Amino acid sequence: MVKRSRIVAFFLIIILFASLAGTTTQPLLKKLNLGLDLKGGFEVLYDVKPVNEGQKINQDVLNSTVDALNRRINVLGVSEPRIDIEEGNRIRVQLAGITDQEEARDILSTTAVLTFRDADDNKLLDGTDLVEGAAKQSFDENGKPNVALKLKDASLFGEATGKVLQNQIPVMVIWLDFEEGKDSYAAERTKENHKYISDPAVREVINSTDVTITGNFTPEEAQNLANLLNAGSLPVKLNEVYSTSVGAQFGEQALNKTLTAGIIGIILVFLFLISLYRLPGVVATVTLAVYIYLIIAVYNGLHAVLTLPGIAALLLGVGMAVDANIITYERIKEELRVGRSLKAAFKEGTKSSFITIIDANLTTLIAAGVLFVYGTSSVKGFATMLIVSIIISFFTAVYLTRLLLALLVNSNYFNNKPQWFGVKKSDIKDIKEGYDTLDMPTKFDKIDFVGHRKLFFTISSVLIGLGIVILFIFRLNLSIDFSSGTRIEIMSNQSFTTEEVKTELEQFNIETNDIVLSGANKEIAVARYKGLLKQEEINELKDYFHDKYGIDPNISVVTPTVGKELIKNALFALTIASLGIILYVTLRFEWRMALAAIIALLHDSFFMIALFSFTRLEVDLTFVAAILTIIGYSVNDTIVTFDRIRDHLKRKKRIREFQELVDIVNTSLRQVFTRSLNTAFTTLIPVLFLLVMGSSAIWNFSFAMFIGLIVGLYSSLYIAAQLWLIWKGRELKQKGTLITYKEKKKYSDQPQV
Repeated sequence: MVKRSRIVAFFLIIILFASLAGTTTQPLLKKLNLGLDLKGGFEVLYDVKPVNEGQKINQDVLNSTVDALNRRINVLGVSEPRIDIEEGNRIRVQLAGITDQEEARDILSTTAVLTFRDADDNKLLDGTDLVEGAAKQSFDENGKPNVALKLKDASLFGEATGKVLQNQIPVMVIWLDFEEGKDSYAAERTKENHKYISDPAVREVINSTDVTITGNFTPEEAQNLANLLNAGSLPVKLNEVYSTSVGAQFGEQALNKTLTAGIIGIILVFLFLISLYRLPGVVATVTLAVYIYLIIAVYNGLHAVLTLPGIAALLLGVGMAVDANIITYERIKEELRVGRSLKAAFKEGTKSSFITIIDANLTTLIAAGVLFVYGTSSVKGFATMLIVSIIISFFTAVYLTRLLLALLVNSNYFNNKPQWFGVKKSDIKDIKEGYDTLDMPTKFDKIDFVGHRKLFFTISSVLIGLGIVILFIFRLNLSIDFSSGTRIEIMSNQSFTTEEVKTELEQFNIETNDIVLSGANKEIAVARYKGLLKQEEINELKDYFHDKYGIDPNISVVTPTVGKELIKNALFALTIASLGIILYVTLRFEWRMALAAIIALLHDSFFMIALFSFTRLEVDLTFVAAILTIIGYSVNDTIVTFDRIRDHLKRKKRIREFQELVDIVNTSLRQVFTRSLNTAFTTLIPVLFLLVMGSSAIWNFSFAMFIGLIVGLYSSLYIAAQLWLIWKGRELKQKGTLITYKEKKKYSDQPQV
């Protein structure tokens, strides 16, 4: 009997979600906090140093500095700024969407210690004598801008002016950030562009709380000075050790290209799933749509910043969600082929796939967690999105998929209609024949994965050997993230030539031959320079290229100290992720499988490193993110294979011949081959479109992901399982007989959900 209420409930859930998404998606998208790589803006990492000798930089001082920076950023009118305290007494500031980056830099880094001094540089008054928040920009009787202040005590100013009158040169010199032993009025007064603000003459003792600072101000300069004084002086000195700025046009172009590539890739994934799995494919597209909506909603709720690598992580999360669906659907199809009813196949398929999905997701989550801890800036944004994606994709691909699919299955409408689930009636066996899913033939039974293991070991060994030679000869083309220096990216509406860019940079005493042109018409030029540009030099460059091309350039500066720390963090991240995965796989399976999985991961990682060395592609922080993501994906694939091997071992009570192990591995690889291909293909689709149509800013990341996914599929099929086979064979040779998992309660009593 058909239960139409179940089908009605299915469509009501879809209509409810469509209504919710249709009315709230646009407002959610508008509220999304875009990172500076999508919105333009700048990021700077400050090394916090004491103002006075003997001053200690502790947490209270750092918190006070953050408060002062926040007050200054409020003056700039930036929405959703990010200020983070980092290890080593450092503060990272990210201002997305800032229009005047030069003004922002000046306001942020100026210590803003106002002092009134005599001609001999003796301090008379300082900022502590002023009424807080009372500074304002005003005009004198001639209409010239000035800054009006208010003192706490009129007698203080009277005493100060009295001391000035006793000096041979009766002037009150007003300084901002006077440096003892370095600055002096005597040296500065003869300069046209002196460092002090003004030096008004004093003719009489003045007892007043109202003070006016005059100078050659523009209205904007007078307002900025008033804002700085109201924001308060910084309790420390801030030295820039890393900075990057992104022009608004670069961010807008990157956002549009990446979103277009992502949308096309996801649509193709939807079509592929529907064509392959029929009705479950339709359910998968619904749950994937829910997944994307929930990602946007959660990101808004967390007030997280969406970056360019974050969008890539979202698309990779689609691959994770699809993988969970594919594992479940393949298990259901297997159960249908052995002759089970639709309800029984659904129950067994979802139950047997659950643990596999957990194992696969947790290993990727380990890599993402390590990235979050050791990543910085956009890499941390990538890790955040990846973690959120994994958690939400698990919910949608497991629980929501089961709910929707259960409604359709339990409606009884699709009973005896296996074609709706991608299974031909001719492929279904009679349940009375006693077939098990582990016995079912596959389309790949003629492929001998194990028999050619020596050939594949040889191929991998030769490639690794070549990789070592390539690395020794070419080394890695490290970006300034790791090698320190300055990176300048220029965009124009016309094509560049290398000589043209080189000549333009030489005007600023920047000499480099490391210039790369990209874009369809070579309209983007990237120059790397070993030197470190100062703040004033960055401002000059930005002004020059903005005036010439109408587009702000991207400029990044990394000091040697930060470069070394990034290398150290990258190595830590790779090591900890590998150890975490070894531990998890050992606990869930056995140490031989864990070791085989790690060797396969090292094989994949080294292959990508050697390829980047040979092609001279730039190795930056996103490359490390790509390697760690591939580690998660590759072990994901390997775990699915080991899970199937374990299923076969459970059924065997004892192993006495090596050939039995060979048959188990071969059969397992054949049975998971369809799932491996489908998962790789659905993940490669969005990555391929990111590579072809996405932003050039993440091209290297997309390329690393594309190659890594292919190599990861290869290693899980031809490296990991075969290594385990060899080591297990040695154990068999030593013991004579292997007791299988079924007789070990630790595994046979494993709870199934």
